Amino acid sequence: MISFHNPLHHRHAPVHEFYRGERVPCFEKPVRAQYVEDALRERGHGLLAPDVDSSPVLAQIHAPRYLAFLQSAWQQWLALDAANASVQPFPSVWPVRSLRSDVEPDNFVAKLGLYSMDNGTPMAEGTWEAAKAGADAAASAAARVAQGARAAFCCTRPPGHHAGPDFMGGYCFLNNAAVAAQWLRNHGSDRVALLDVDYHHGNGTQSIFYDRADVLFISMHGDPRTEYPFYLGHADETGAGQGAGFNLNLPLPAGTSADTWFAALEQACVRITQYQADTLVVSLGLDAFEDDPISKFALKTTDFTRLGERLAALGLPTVFVLEGGYAAAELGHNAVNVLDGFEQAAAR
Repeated sequence: MISFHNPLHHRHAPVHEFYRGERVPCFEKPVRAQYVEDALRERGHGLLAPDVDSSPVLAQIHAPRYLAFLQSAWQQWLALDAANASVQPFPSVWPVRSLRSDVEPDNFVAKLGLYSMDNGTPMAEGTWEAAKAGADAAASAAARVAQGARAAFCCTRPPGHHAGPDFMGGYCFLNNAAVAAQWLRNHGSDRVALLDVDYHHGNGTQSIFYDRADVLFISMHGDPRTEYPFYLGHADETGAGQGAGFNLNLPLPAGTSADTWFAALEQACVRITQYQADTLVVSLGLDAFEDDPISKFALKTTDFTRLGERLAALGLPTVFVLEGGYAAAELGHNAVNVLDGFEQAAAR
């Protein structure tokens, strides 16, 4: 399968994050992508560098002031104190409910809170460069599919599906899957289906496309009553305005078995077929794996081959975009199992 990687992903390498109120080493770390790249090479998949600039598409899915903040955030942080070069910034206040979000504060930490949905998305010196190169990789994969390829894979980090129009969260800064979907819309696809199989709901992606009928969004994920991101991902969220009926959430309880998970996948595939999609984007989170340290589903490594086979049966040109998955050592094999299962089924 045509596969793009992010040659700058290692520039985003924060040391610690906050998880359930505790300061812990980052779960989302450079070795995640390295394991996937190694597995791709071991199984004969080549890796290409991005060759498409995602900037025009980023301007369609993210707010201008948010993009401007991401680009300049580290420089703003250093301008406060040169010693901040060795300190990770974290937000400490957020504009919730009756507080205003329309006026950007001058204070850097307040700006960080304005554009963050949590304090578990640490920034580092190279965050913008890594995130932008990842978006370029997603646009490059989508460009190949728009040009006629059966499928393409974007192997990148940081992930993207929690990043909304004007906020970061859940380790995500730019929404790579939304970049791919919008690129396809701009280049000939009339009806794009975007399927998110990450353990955590793709709240950012839902927010971007919630009032649109040209991108069907479907997410299979842990029940938000108990699982991050908590405040979005319920089954009654079905779209708004022109997008009414074009958002499908399939929340599942912690501990969900592979059989139950694949039954939900079948619901998703039936809806994609009903939608008459002409292209598919997959937010390929691999944290439904049974040994993932921050997730609670029960898929085994062999189940990811089955996932690829079922997606191939949809018969759609497909862009895969890497999302979560924090059992780093197993991540590569799980990812490539999806791709190999897809290719083998597509060739039958």
